[in-house]
Amino acid sequence: MSARAEAEDRLRRFAAIWSRAVYPVTTTSRTRAELEEQLLPLAGRLSEALTDRTLESEAGQYAGAALVAAHCTDPEALSRSLDVVDSYLVLYCGTDGDREDQRARCARLQHRMAAGYARALRDRTLAEQESVARAALDARSAVAEALHDSEVRFRAVFQGAAIGIAIASLDGRVLEANDTLVRMFGGLGHPVRRNLTEWVHPDDAPHVWNLYGELVRGERESYRVEKPFFRSDGTVLWTNLTVSLLRDADGEPQYQLALLEDTTERRLLHLRLRYEATHDALTGLPNRTLFFERLEKAVTRPDGHFSLCYLDLDGFKTVNDSLGHAAGDRLLVEVADRLQSCATAPGEMVARLGGDEFVALTTDPRDEPGHSELAGRILQALEAPIRIDGRELLVRGSIGVVDGPTGERGPAEVLRSADITMYRAKSAGGNRFELADPESDARAITRHALTTALPAALERGEFFIEYQPLVHLGDGSVRGAEALVRWAHPQHGVLGPDRFIPLAEHTGLIVPLGRWVLEGAVRQARRWQGTDTGPVRINVNVSPMQLHHPGLVADTVDILEREGLEPGALCLELTESALIGADDDLLKPLRRLAEMGVDIALDDFGTGYSNLANLRRLPVSVLKLDRSFTRGMQQYPADPVDRKIVEGIVALAHSLDLSVTVEGVETGAQADALRELGCDTAQGWFYARPGPPDRLHTLDLADAVG
Repeated sequence: MSARAEAEDRLRRFAAIWSRAVYPVTTTSRTRAELEEQLLPLAGRLSEALTDRTLESEAGQYAGAALVAAHCTDPEALSRSLDVVDSYLVLYCGTDGDREDQRARCARLQHRMAAGYARALRDRTLAEQESVARAALDARSAVAEALHDSEVRFRAVFQGAAIGIAIASLDGRVLEANDTLVRMFGGLGHPVRRNLTEWVHPDDAPHVWNLYGELVRGERESYRVEKPFFRSDGTVLWTNLTVSLLRDADGEPQYQLALLEDTTERRLLHLRLRYEATHDALTGLPNRTLFFERLEKAVTRPDGHFSLCYLDLDGFKTVNDSLGHAAGDRLLVEVADRLQSCATAPGEMVARLGGDEFVALTTDPRDEPGHSELAGRILQALEAPIRIDGRELLVRGSIGVVDGPTGERGPAEVLRSADITMYRAKSAGGNRFELADPESDARAITRHALTTALPAALERGEFFIEYQPLVHLGDGSVRGAEALVRWAHPQHGVLGPDRFIPLAEHTGLIVPLGRWVLEGAVRQARRWQGTDTGPVRINVNVSPMQLHHPGLVADTVDILEREGLEPGALCLELTESALIGADDDLLKPLRRLAEMGVDIALDDFGTGYSNLANLRRLPVSVLKLDRSFTRGMQQYPADPVDRKIVEGIVALAHSLDLSVTVEGVETGAQADALRELGCDTAQGWFYARPGPPDRLHTLDLADAVG
């Protein structure tokens, strides 16, 4: 069935329901099927008005008048028609759009129908009265009876309507009011002779009484507003009020007709839903939605100031993990209560963003020394222990504070700055607040941008490898090269590994990136083997996360075999800190690689965690001394303390059949001192800076040997 045919079918079913409802109370000689055909076009006009606001008034009044024209003048006819429209119009004739809007239009159509019905019935009554008057000489008794019947019918409709109806004079004096209206006002004494101007409410929109003035002056035919009224018991009655102007036979304004629909329950439900949508269910605090509304107003208003505190509880996860989420929820409720007690001044509010994150906003901060006053109050409020399940829990928090003049930043930018600053406070040890710093924000934003750009950068081939030679201290020959990855960033230029390797480790991208570096370095080493001057070994750095990855050994073997490089030409460098406390399971892949012939170098040795006894159990063949040992050897002779330390490490390494490489050699004095101490190889700017692979063929380092 097509959409048009389906719509016509639904419209006919609606007309059928309507005819069945009103036919029993209709004084007509037509059959019910004929009545249904008569109601069908009326149903069509109501259906069109349901989706077109411009048709509401005409369609509703026309339908009400048409009922009178169809002799549906029994008091039950209008009531049943309104019930059918209310229950089935949206159901059968509504569209897939906003159902709430369609329900509201349906209610307005009912008002228009009642007004059209009342007007048509009154006009019919007046016409009947005129007809009776013309035939008064012949049928006075018949006229009187018809007039009486007409008035009875009008009175029955007026009193039996489900909505409140009142008729008033143009000066506002109520002439008639039905019982429904009296009940809506809670048993208020009969409103007849009261003036409409007595029902002014403080929540009336400014234009309501302007519309009223235009209507009584004959400048408009009707208006519809949402208006509150005071009941006799002091409560508020909310209504959809429709006021229409009734004119006399000459077209002059004569009366006002008011139709009132009670919307109090609907409004209370709306307010309740609004509250639930804008407040946190656990703590009762405003939630993220309401907070963003307030923040946007605070930061965009002209010539103002604001201050925002972004709080994250320190160690809250430990509470959830140890005591359970129920205890964690009670803790959050107590924290919320304490935060609310801190923000009681005008212009201050506290909200919960989610989890253990809260924000406090003030739109009336003091001068510069007082910007952090609210943050200080919050930390002080959290000092007292919170008792949960018989335990006293100490609660601490990290706070990021952003303040300044309004109109300079948007709400998202302000909240991001506060979030970044909060994490800076947490990194500094927590239980403190930090003030936002634009430079720190810029660095954090750059870090985030680099983190998100890393995966695409690897796919686009933005990484490249530079090589720094490993020089034999005895004869100055190039014995190997260390592969150092670089990032050719489109905006930030060439970035060193210190800028992106920690980010890659944090995101897990270090595994595919490390595999890429290993593959490229091994391929380059194989190319060098075809030359007479190329290095004999390639050193590649391995991240601790790669060491934990189960595919390290398989990937290494696969790359070596595919590129045709012997395992002895590869040296994998791991930092000393990566192997602190390493158990046998962690060392297994290294032992397997060492057994294959791959050299393992312990990088940055001597950075503060050196455990010389551990060297016996580690499958390493090379110690790379940290560059901090070379700084004390800038002059010749070297610093005696650094000299003794290096001498002892070299002696111990050689006794364990380990070779020693020294990093950071920048001067000849350093090279001479390290050579005298027995170090095997060195690297640093004294020999060559990292560069492209072709440059290693042109290096002549023999003159570096003293």
